[in-house]
Amino acid sequence: MAFLNPLVLIALAAAAIPLLIHLFNFRRARRVDYSSLRFLKELRRTTLQRVRVERWLLLLLRVLTVLCLVAVFARPILVGSAFTGDAKVSAAIVMDNSLSMTLRDQGGTYLEQARTLARTLVQQSDEAFVLLTSPEPVLSGVAALDQIDNAVANARAETALEAIARAATHVTEHGMHSNQEVYFVGDLQESMLADTTSPVIPPVTHVTLVPAGRRGHDNVAVESVKIKSRIIEAGAPVEIEATLSSHQEASALGYVASLYLEGERVAQQSVDLVRGARTSVSFTVRPAQRGWLSGRVKGEDDAFALDDEHYFTLLVPPKRRVLVAHGPGATTEFVTVALAAARDSMEVDVIADAALTQGTLPGYDALLMVAPSRLPSQVVVALERFVSGGGGLMLFPDEDLAATNAILTALGGGAVSDMMAGTPAATVTGLDPEHPLFEGIFDDADRMEEPVVFRAATYVPKAGTEQTLLFLSNGRPFLQELRRGQGQALFMVAGPDPSWTDLPVRGLFVPLMHRAVLYLSSTESVQGDRLVTGQPAQIRLGGASGPFRLRTPDAEEAVPEQRQLIGATLVTISESHGAPGIYDLLQGSSVVRRMAMNTDPRESQLALASFQEAARTLSAATGLPVEVASAGSAVELSERLREDRVGVELWRTFTVLALIFLGLEMLVSARGRPQPV
Repeated sequence: MAFLNPLVLIALAAAAIPLLIHLFNFRRARRVDYSSLRFLKELRRTTLQRVRVERWLLLLLRVLTVLCLVAVFARPILVGSAFTGDAKVSAAIVMDNSLSMTLRDQGGTYLEQARTLARTLVQQSDEAFVLLTSPEPVLSGVAALDQIDNAVANARAETALEAIARAATHVTEHGMHSNQEVYFVGDLQESMLADTTSPVIPPVTHVTLVPAGRRGHDNVAVESVKIKSRIIEAGAPVEIEATLSSHQEASALGYVASLYLEGERVAQQSVDLVRGARTSVSFTVRPAQRGWLSGRVKGEDDAFALDDEHYFTLLVPPKRRVLVAHGPGATTEFVTVALAAARDSMEVDVIADAALTQGTLPGYDALLMVAPSRLPSQVVVALERFVSGGGGLMLFPDEDLAATNAILTALGGGAVSDMMAGTPAATVTGLDPEHPLFEGIFDDADRMEEPVVFRAATYVPKAGTEQTLLFLSNGRPFLQELRRGQGQALFMVAGPDPSWTDLPVRGLFVPLMHRAVLYLSSTESVQGDRLVTGQPAQIRLGGASGPFRLRTPDAEEAVPEQRQLIGATLVTISESHGAPGIYDLLQGSSVVRRMAMNTDPRESQLALASFQEAARTLSAATGLPVEVASAGSAVELSERLREDRVGVELWRTFTVLALIFLGLEMLVSARGRPQPV
């Protein structure tokens, strides 16, 4: 035990006053003899014994009363084993400024409550360092208080575990005092306490959690948006799917979600949400223009507005550039006529394959090779690079199977072994109805025309990234898809010539060729990159060279870090760009890539951990004892700190004891007075 005012203990000498009074109160009685009073001697003896006991009891109570009153003014404290009354403290104070701190309860916003508590911690510490959960520098002194006052909610917040690790490292490396403490001031959001990482945390005296805001909130978040359609065309229907995540206590009926494209609301859906579950809602839109489009899906307003909308981007490709290369004597008129029907969406060039060089293919989106001749090896390598880099290739065989096999082998596919012929040799009877190539062509797969095949190459697929899209009646492939790198190829075992198959003269041929070109030239994702606030990202721009500029949602421009690769540029988007919205990569005045940045889905889970759960989770992750200072106000927190660092003051206890002893003394004195006769 220690005393905050030890000089007051001199007053303990006053405890001798009741003793002196007691001693001087012994007056010797004068002896007077009376007759016939022997029967009173026994009564006298017992009465004196009782009086003597009462006097000693009164003496004890009066001395204890004086001692307790002196102790009240001396302010005794009960000192714990971890601290000493005059120990100096270096404290690292983490203030949570994640997005959930924008919520409020009866005490105001959680962030403002955290500011008040953090200031109290700074004022109660001999040395204080302040850091935020967003990647801001660690500050001390007056700058630390300024950082507290100027802190705003930031989408780039790290977890409590990561912030505590950073704080512990800083205070152990820069703290001047042996007592080193870490305080985390925040709402203890369950989803943001810790993640799968296990940082190395240096040992500190202790870690204390200081809750700011304890009210739960219902929340519905637009968690993600996905473009379902693979082939996108201006004026054609595009299916977009949004996922709504319900973090609320009850189900919500008739929840309304709206889709905006280029700032205009173009679709709206009503959906029933199940408590604690994810629900998908689909929209169908028809984009009216080409190029990169920006969009967002917005839900109903609630307490946490920052996840009520989710941004996305959509690429409606410009006119496709298509190259048709043919061997000697190949029939190409059916292909060119079919593609000419879509002149509004594509430009078609026709050349002999002998004119193909390594520099011919760049600039084209798709290549159709009809009855190829034997090509030089460097041209075959160029074809493989074209497909691997994201281009599309459609191949029709020639009688010379060696030329076809050379291209198939370069693409990592199977091989054609021989030619089959007959009158007819087979029919086209089956297809994969789920493949995007056939989207919009057939209303019912069972009603598909069955083209007749007179001649065809016998194709043997190679195990790997291949898929048969159309089958012959004999079970062999008629149309095969091969994937290579970032692109893909289609191989039809019959040439586009009525001498091979009657497909070119059927109504199926024109839409099939049109869809094939659109599919092959859509290897680049129709949905832009999806970024998460606070997380760096790398964007690969194939076939483009910088420099590129980054335009933020606030229309500010910056030059991001970029590195040249073979045939591409790698652009790094820093985690410092933390505002949700649409970001553009510019080359000159052109938008070469449009990206959507949205908040971390963990921020939408507003459930708060209980004090015991939060302490247990962080203690297990840090390996350090973690306590919770559940102070409701700055005054209570200050009192808690004083008890932890200095000790528990006992003056209230001694005040109560003094009153008790004084009351007992009055009772004993009243009992000992002579009663009137």
